[in-house]
Amino acid sequence: MNLHAITIVLARPEESRNIGAVCRAMANNDITQLRIVGKKEDYDEERVRILAIHAAYIWENARFYSSITEATSDCAIVAGTTRRRGKKRMGKLLFPEEFAQKAADDTGSPEQPGGTVAIVFGNERTGLTDDELMECNVGVTIPSCDTFASLNLSHAVQIMCYHLFREQNKGHHGYTPITQERLHKTVVTIADKLQEIGFFSVTGRPDMEQFWTNLLSRASLSESESQYIEKIFTKAAGLAKKNTTQEK
Repeated sequence: MNLHAITIVLARPEESRNIGAVCRAMANNDITQLRIVGKKEDYDEERVRILAIHAAYIWENARFYSSITEATSDCAIVAGTTRRRGKKRMGKLLFPEEFAQKAADDTGSPEQPGGTVAIVFGNERTGLTDDELMECNVGVTIPSCDTFASLNLSHAVQIMCYHLFREQNKGHHGYTPITQERLHKTVVTIADKLQEIGFFSVTGRPDMEQFWTNLLSRASLSESESQYIEKIFTKAAGLAKKNTTQEK
């Protein structure tokens, strides 16, 4: 596990004190990279520092973005946390310990770094919306009592960071997983070639791209694997076109 490759993303947090508590939870587990979807000027820095205490340096180095997609464009895995299940809320939700094992593989080690892994937490009141969760490619859920299932934001961050911290000495990949930006190029190639051979109509392309993005993100592809997949679909489309021409 390379904890320096773990990034905590807070999407539209409302309460400045919660951000401070999140900083402290992260520091407890040696995780220091914080990104926030929102504007820095919208938060009360004094309130952040009151609860951050000696972890205020995490707030000072936090980076701010306009969307989850922008905040995670350099990440190999983007995990959205949610307690609700549904058609648009990921087909499978991992438990924290399951996700920690995957993150350990994907981030590598300090000596042999892998890719960056982001864990996204939603607004304190509403959590991640369906649209925001669609910007992620892995779903994680923290089990809790049905009669009082909602967790405080900093508590949820603490639980996730703790499991990652516990996994820090348990193996790593021998390669760097590709980023979301690079993965998007592979997905576009797949969709282009499938569309060329008439596999789906134009209106079906967004769902097809979302399917391949989710599937391949979980696979943590290397650059060579990504290139190989692109070659397969390019060659398949070429053969299909050649066969169609011969038939005519």
